[in-house]
Amino acid sequence: MPQTVAFTKGHGTGNDFVVIPDPDGELVLSDDQVAVLCDRRFGIGGDGILRVVRSTAIAEGARTPGAEWFMDYRNADGSAAEMCGNGIRVFARYLVDAGWASLDDGPLPIGTRAGVKTITRSDLGFEVDLGTWTVDTSDVLVRARGIGAPRPGLGIDVGNPHIVVALPDLAELDDLDLNVRPQVHPEPPNGANIEFVVPADPLVHEGVGTIRMRVFERGVGETLSCGTGVAAAALAVREWAGSAAPDQWTVAVPGGTLGVRMTDGHVLLSGPATLVFSGEITLA
Repeated sequence: MPQTVAFTKGHGTGNDFVVIPDPDGELVLSDDQVAVLCDRRFGIGGDGILRVVRSTAIAEGARTPGAEWFMDYRNADGSAAEMCGNGIRVFARYLVDAGWASLDDGPLPIGTRAGVKTITRSDLGFEVDLGTWTVDTSDVLVRARGIGAPRPGLGIDVGNPHIVVALPDLAELDDLDLNVRPQVHPEPPNGANIEFVVPADPLVHEGVGTIRMRVFERGVGETLSCGTGVAAAALAVREWAGSAAPDQWTVAVPGGTLGVRMTDGHVLLSGPATLVFSGEITLA
């Protein structure tokens, strides 16, 4: 039987989501339903779904007892993902605007499949502590249409997996054809988001590093922005730059600009979160 659900459309630097409030965990969305909701011609359109559910109302919330709310994030193809740096800021914005949570009394904890993440306000809008990261120095080659020979990539995990590829100039970054999924050798067992980055010249100005990035997200395709990918890209360039590299970065993506900083072994991502419109839709 068809079911009508409420939704809100939101985005963080053009990385857009369909936010569905389901505080008591009553809604079950199939992969096909998620894909239709995210379809830009036949649905609402989005890079993914953010289901707003209490941690006590979803099985995975048992691993995040310190957070009242759990971000059930699904990619546009319906697959579940561990984390989304842009999505969690939109999620927090929704909670605050709906009156379901507040940032006035300190950081807001939010449960994810990558654990509990905390949100605070920042000059750019909202800042999320993504936690610790790991670097995988295994030999990886990435082949992408438009850049010729395969390029080496660096594995960075910030709660979800990324492979970062350095390109020599903006012309090569612009020539990338990310309508076709880049090929990774060896292929990661759970897939990965692939970031292509070009450092600014000079790389560091007044203690802040600057890079440009494009990204192919697993389960989605090219997006205008990827929050965890922005963090991974900054971490990768910092790794390549060596011990003198800064702990604060500005990352330009097609959808805007985000900030990244590293402190006490954690990486934090800051940027805007915008709610665009709300409505109802009937699910087949």
